[in-house]
Amino acid sequence: MNEVFIFWPIIIDGTLTTIKLTLASGVVALIISFTVGLARLSRHWVVRAIATIYLEFFRGTSAIVQMFFMYFVLPLLGVFLPALMAGIVACGFNLGAYGSEVVRASVQSVGREQREAAKALNYTNFQLYRHVLIPQAIPVMIPSFGNLVIELLKLTAVASLITISDLTFMSQIIRVQTALTLEPLILIMVIYFILSSILVSGTKWLERYFSAGRNIHKSGGN
Repeated sequence: MNEVFIFWPIIIDGTLTTIKLTLASGVVALIISFTVGLARLSRHWVVRAIATIYLEFFRGTSAIVQMFFMYFVLPLLGVFLPALMAGIVACGFNLGAYGSEVVRASVQSVGREQREAAKALNYTNFQLYRHVLIPQAIPVMIPSFGNLVIELLKLTAVASLITISDLTFMSQIIRVQTALTLEPLILIMVIYFILSSILVSGTKWLERYFSAGRNIHKSGGN
């Protein structure tokens, strides 16, 4: 095990890369979640159709294949993405598809009387979503979004397949150079567990923060 600790510098680098990949992909996924989720509620069938095609494509194909496509196929089409950017795009687009369903379902869960009250106040459709539906839907979204972020953290391990120097990639370097298998894998599992625990705590804090003063029934833990 002492041999593994000699590689602490690259383990730290791999941890930082994993965190960076998770955070950047999370931002992409969040933007896509709201864009596609709200598009699925559009009154225009073309917008709904495009959003549905995106959703079904990214939910119906493998995340690994999507990542390979971003890194290996796009250059053949003249689009060159660095490995880290390809990983961010692939992870973000994949989780964004699942997140869009969270947004759609959460917005639809807001009581019909809220829509009727907004209509009585002559709210535009934009004002309805901006001031009524989305603020009330956010606390409902947070537990599910928390679960998706944890899934995203675990999904980033796939990025090692396109040469991104994340935790999983670094563990393979240690395994090759020390001929150890158990120790480096246990070590990165512990690090992933710590990162996941931090995300769980952050999600619970956000849930309490956004639910403060609201009569919202909280679901069970993540």
